[in-house]
Amino acid sequence: KLGFPVLIKASAGGGGKGMRIVKSGKGLEQQMKSAISEAKSSFGNGSVFIEKYITSPRHIEIQVLADRHGNVVHLFERECSIQRRYQKVIEEAPSTVLTPEMRAKMGADAVKITRACGYSGAGTVEFLYENAHYYFLEMNTRLQVEHSVTEFITGVDIVKEQIKIARGDKLSFKQEDLSIKGHSVEARIYAEDPCNSFFPDVGVLEVYRRPHGPGVRVDDGYEEGMEIPIYYDPLISKLITHGSSRKEALARMINAINEYIISGVETTLPFCKFVFEHPAFISGNFDTHFINKYF
Repeated sequence: KLGFPVLIKASAGGGGKGMRIVKSGKGLEQQMKSAISEAKSSFGNGSVFIEKYITSPRHIEIQVLADRHGNVVHLFERECSIQRRYQKVIEEAPSTVLTPEMRAKMGADAVKITRACGYSGAGTVEFLYENAHYYFLEMNTRLQVEHSVTEFITGVDIVKEQIKIARGDKLSFKQEDLSIKGHSVEARIYAEDPCNSFFPDVGVLEVYRRPHGPGVRVDDGYEEGMEIPIYYDPLISKLITHGSSRKEALARMINAINEYIISGVETTLPFCKFVFEHPAFISGNFDTHFINKYF
């Protein structure tokens, strides 16, 4: 009924595991078996579902906060369309593609979804967007890596609010109290080799020097001399910048990347600089196929 292409997805987890694009009925059975097998090995659960595959989507998500007293707000959207292996590499807030009317509509729908499942805490409602239409993707019932850009544009400490909600406090603000202040971008700095299909690179951080300056934030878990092991996700840090405009946020990001010195392992720093300087990204005219198209 959906028509091809379709997307097979694992129901027990994400990150591209147990996910297969099927372009015709001919490959459906084999791809289904493959997706089930990978889902079972990754999550211990082989359940999968099928949805319509959107050919040129943008990945847009809405941050929500809900307390235990029935109060729910959204903290606007994040654009997460620059991805490799269905995993995000670069995020920004707000999105360049949404009108104020569409932003309000998506935010209201995210709040409705949050209320409908009786959720409390910090969460993210994710959508795929194409040609002024959007489609519900999933809800992440946790704090996400890219929450930092939302903190920059709203001034809300999401971690603090999550803890206050967990201890039973009411939200201290309403939807009308929130507004977007400037623009923020984030680069995930992985120990990966972008020129080798983003293959993880392990080793010791021989030199590790963080950038500094106005509107620059580094969230990391490593120090110079520490080892990047093979056992975990190879994320070294998140580099986030904020400015009064998108242009200023991007300029600060380029400066920060130039100042960020990491040696001993290959990293995604050069790739991130490539993206931030690319005409398609600067123009805001891109989708989740950016890497396949341009890199």
